[in-house]
Amino acid sequence: MTALALYDKPSPDFAAKVARSLGLLRETAARHPKLTQASSLGAEDMVVTHLLHLVDVDASVFVLETGKLHTETLALIPRIERRYGTSVQVFRPKQESVVQFVRKNGEEAMYQSIELRKACCDIRKMEPLARALAGHDGWITGLRREQSNARAEVGEVIQEADRVKISPIVEWTWGDVWHFIGLHGLDYNALHDQFFPSIGCAPCTRAISVGEDFRAGRWWWEQESAKECGLHVQPATSSLVSSIERTPS
Repeated sequence: MTALALYDKPSPDFAAKVARSLGLLRETAARHPKLTQASSLGAEDMVVTHLLHLVDVDASVFVLETGKLHTETLALIPRIERRYGTSVQVFRPKQESVVQFVRKNGEEAMYQSIELRKACCDIRKMEPLARALAGHDGWITGLRREQSNARAEVGEVIQEADRVKISPIVEWTWGDVWHFIGLHGLDYNALHDQFFPSIGCAPCTRAISVGEDFRAGRWWWEQESAKECGLHVQPATSSLVSSIERTPS
């Protein structure tokens, strides 16, 4: 059974959620014209890319190519470029930093300790992210509150030090995501058909079993409280902007 057949179960208020997401993107684009989407090439981010297309928001799309992504993940980049007539920006880690880290700690350093795993994430994700966001006054993500306890309180719009972070589908369910994919015939990562709901780097991602948590396949050897790479952990000094209150347009 495909992921689409298994998960296509929209909420009763699905249409209202879509309308709210589109309205949020229009409104924030008017206030913050220099936008970019951070795409992990997972199901949520394929939805967000299409939402941007529907509202004709001029936002670039970038991918953090860590050097450890699955072939199935990378295969989506040319598909996005063909469908939307755009160029996906690819940011890679600094090669010398990767070489030095691997030389000192080995290729499987992420399994040795949380500190080494996070150091690997810093080199392969956080430093490239800083370059990807430079010059932008806002970035767009596919975060959803349902994804994990750590994301349960994420806001639609968060004011960071130098830019805003917009998460237009925070209230969507997994079923909403897949219903939208089916409605619009969107491409999606083939690993989703193999019970990979959350997909990151190949060494740090596995399929999940029936009854396991959505993100159980990410850094599965660690405690639940540690399962973030830093991309979406809110710094203590940042201020949270409450969700924009309005009726869906």
